Amino acid sequence: MTVNRIKSQQDLTRGAERAPLQRTLGAFELTFLGIGAIIGTGIFLLTALGAERAGPGLLLSFFIAGLVCVFAALAYAELTAMAPVAGSAYSFAYLSVGEWLAWLVGWNLILEYTAAAAAVAAGWAGYINGLLAHYDLALPLWLRTGYFTNTETGGINLLAVLLVGCIAALLVRGTRESARLNAFLVGAKLIGLLIFIAVTLTFFSPDKLSPFMPYGFWASEQDGLVRGVLAAASLIFFAYVGFDAVSTAAEETVNPQRNIPIGVIASIVICTLIYLLVILAALGAVHYKALAGNPEPLAYVMRTLGYEQLGNVIALIAIFALPTVIMVMLYGQTRIFFVMARDGLIPRSLTRLHTRYHTPARLSWLTAALVAVLAGLLPLDQIAEMSNTGTLFAFIVVAIAVMLLRHQQPNWHRPFRCPAVYAVAGIALMGCVLLFISLPAISIERFGIWSLIGLVIYGVYGYRHSEMSASTKRA
Repeated sequence: MTVNRIKSQQDLTRGAERAPLQRTLGAFELTFLGIGAIIGTGIFLLTALGAERAGPGLLLSFFIAGLVCVFAALAYAELTAMAPVAGSAYSFAYLSVGEWLAWLVGWNLILEYTAAAAAVAAGWAGYINGLLAHYDLALPLWLRTGYFTNTETGGINLLAVLLVGCIAALLVRGTRESARLNAFLVGAKLIGLLIFIAVTLTFFSPDKLSPFMPYGFWASEQDGLVRGVLAAASLIFFAYVGFDAVSTAAEETVNPQRNIPIGVIASIVICTLIYLLVILAALGAVHYKALAGNPEPLAYVMRTLGYEQLGNVIALIAIFALPTVIMVMLYGQTRIFFVMARDGLIPRSLTRLHTRYHTPARLSWLTAALVAVLAGLLPLDQIAEMSNTGTLFAFIVVAIAVMLLRHQQPNWHRPFRCPAVYAVAGIALMGCVLLFISLPAISIERFGIWSLIGLVIYGVYGYRHSEMSASTKRA
């Protein structure tokens, strides 16, 4: 019996040829795909929660999380250029450390993408419900509150469920159509953030940034909440998840060896710079204690400064822009499911493409159903915390994979080579581990339980039905 099955580049290529996807995306679409996934929940929804945990030190929290992602992005870029197939970290783990760990990565990517999309859907519904209430059109409480948010009065977050269904339908229709809509909405989002930066920087006061780290640097429990710069960094790391979704589009990308590295690196660098400017402007204009816990922090800042209408515009931009994050998360999760099914680790029948649109329709609807359940029933904070553990675990494996493959397969063709790979990947590895252990203990416990469930499923189904198992038997 083969204990650990490791794929070759040829194995990955043959897998892609058996169930090919149409190549329609270029560097521009990929960059906007990444920006669409990154800029959203973290800046529009989690900024206030981050300020509550770190005060003005949130600026350093965003820098640390962004820096870790930049190093991880360089590792992603090398691996994706070397193996331009769908599957992201799952496929990279299959190349370097073997099937069982690849399965575990894929299983936790389900946690990342599904929970992230659900969190954004729930946050988006909160914005819409607030707007409807302003015009006395509010839905009944049981249709805007998930059951597990309030077991006495909650029912289902209806608008979140409907949004997920609409986006799934768009993804089924086609990748290029989805990418074009995504580019348009991302453009609107960037314009809104640039307006916010330009206005709020005129009110900047260094005094509002003092004390810079009122809760310290290291994560520690204070007043019933885990606070500190690292605690905030581990939370708002959620703001950066999504750039890895660019690598899941490898099989639908024209010239992926060139365009995927451009899309991955460009999106994370652009978003990090925008994040730092937004946080600097916000915390320099409004005291962090006034910002902490606010459900619409950026709109609140504008209104506090006397720009009521601009505040409303920012809120409207958030309403229109947040669905781009859900779109990319659903897209990324569907493609990871697609590759896992093609490998036999989940039923292969799920790889069947739509007869007209040539997209993995079954997987799109399956993913949407999972996201809708989470978004419809659970509160935003619990969903967001579920996502970060899976993301950080995947990044840790990617950092290990790029170093292992440089050692194991030094002669493989690498159209893009990560500079100073052992230093860069080593920093990414240590940074992700540091952020992981800075998460609340309950989040780490849930990660352990989820991973254990995944290993049981692999042992019962995946190991026996794996394409690698079939190949071994034929040999």
